[in-house]
Amino acid sequence: MTRVGVVAVQGNVSEHAGAVERAARAADTEAEVVEIRRSGLVPDCDALVLPGGESTTISRLLRSEGMDDEIRAHAAAEKPVLATCAGLIVASRDAKDERVATLDLVDATVDRNAFGRQKDSFEAVVDVTGLDEPFPAVFIRAPLVDEVGDATVLARWGDAPVVVRDGPVVGTSFHPELTPDDRIHRLALFE
Repeated sequence: MTRVGVVAVQGNVSEHAGAVERAARAADTEAEVVEIRRSGLVPDCDALVLPGGESTTISRLLRSEGMDDEIRAHAAAEKPVLATCAGLIVASRDAKDERVATLDLVDATVDRNAFGRQKDSFEAVVDVTGLDEPFPAVFIRAPLVDEVGDATVLARWGDAPVVVRDGPVVGTSFHPELTPDDRIHRLALFE
């Protein structure tokens, strides 16, 4: 049984949990989903999801709860992490905002809300390396990956990278949990 932790300090926790369960079934894997709100639980997880929300708040809560170092150790142990939207901002090397204490898991610089505000949200179909068909992406106050170091770009929207992989960590600018399509969760956590 694969134990997948969804960091539950903010964001679409139940939506990610549902996507993880669907992805596990599609990958013919048994998975237990655990909501993580405090330190001490990350070390027992085989994979993690770092959902969106508000990046300054997420980074502050991860640090104050002592989960930031546990998440770094998880990724250093080559265990899968899926970081979406604000989760990608927190997972990045540089959020270009001193209020965000990044985890430095993804060698990329990320601009918060670069695709616009809430009213500028949109849906787009993106081609993702590793997926047979395009993915229906939901962009809500989405960050822009504007500089990529050693991370690999898996998808772009226009010229902008919107899915990146750095070792065991997959980061998306969009919210894959808001569609019934579980392929991003499968790609990040079960392949």
